[in-house]
Amino acid sequence: MSTPRVFIIRHGETAWSIDGRHTGSTDIPLTANGEKRVKVTGKALIGDDRLIVPKKLAHIYVSPRKRAQRTFELLNLGVKGPLPWERHGECDSKPVPCDAEVEVTEDIREWDYGEYEGITSPQIREKRKQQGLDPNWDIWRDGCPGGESPADVNARCDRLIKEIRERFHAPALNKPKGDPDAERADVLIVAHGHILRAFAQRWTGLSLHEGPSFLLEAGGVGTLSYEHHNINEPAIILGSAFHVDLEDDAKLDKLEKM
Repeated sequence: MSTPRVFIIRHGETAWSIDGRHTGSTDIPLTANGEKRVKVTGKALIGDDRLIVPKKLAHIYVSPRKRAQRTFELLNLGVKGPLPWERHGECDSKPVPCDAEVEVTEDIREWDYGEYEGITSPQIREKRKQQGLDPNWDIWRDGCPGGESPADVNARCDRLIKEIRERFHAPALNKPKGDPDAERADVLIVAHGHILRAFAQRWTGLSLHEGPSFLLEAGGVGTLSYEHHNINEPAIILGSAFHVDLEDDAKLDKLEKM
């Protein structure tokens, strides 16, 4: 019986992510390279024999920003029914069937950067210096003037974590071994860099400023779960093993020797 997981996927590359500009409410598209890399990620990581198994997904949360929504589209999961937004483009490959519902939620939108929207960290430090503020700015401690504080982001992450555990994970962990419904409890989140890093911190119960500094590249994928199949022991999976069908592996070896 597998332990439920949450897969967190950051949207693909944008012009501003290349430049290191803080992108909160500004709705900009993926670059051509960003779209290409997300497509490759989907093909590599989604499938019945891959990290993210579509038939095991119970629910999918997506940010309201188009860059996250387009990223989800390019992952090419063939969910039932229409998406809760108007498509931002087409996909050129056959979708992978998936029964999970897709939900857009403000709880997983990017950090509201306020006065720091659209500028880089060096520019923020210079701006603070000119304002007579401590130039050693740390978003996890200081937040953003005119935008969100760490406490604001904490609240959003905690609300979504509580929902995921109560709606999907706790029921699955409490089901008897062999119950097929227990295997359909994974959750997928497609969103943004800072909010997903904050989500991972809060998943483990750490405040935003006291934990290790997590990184999540544009188009990157992370995995959260539990230790010992216990909902009271949330954990971050640092690496996942690849599962190989031994019978297929033997056939491949035979073909290579011919």
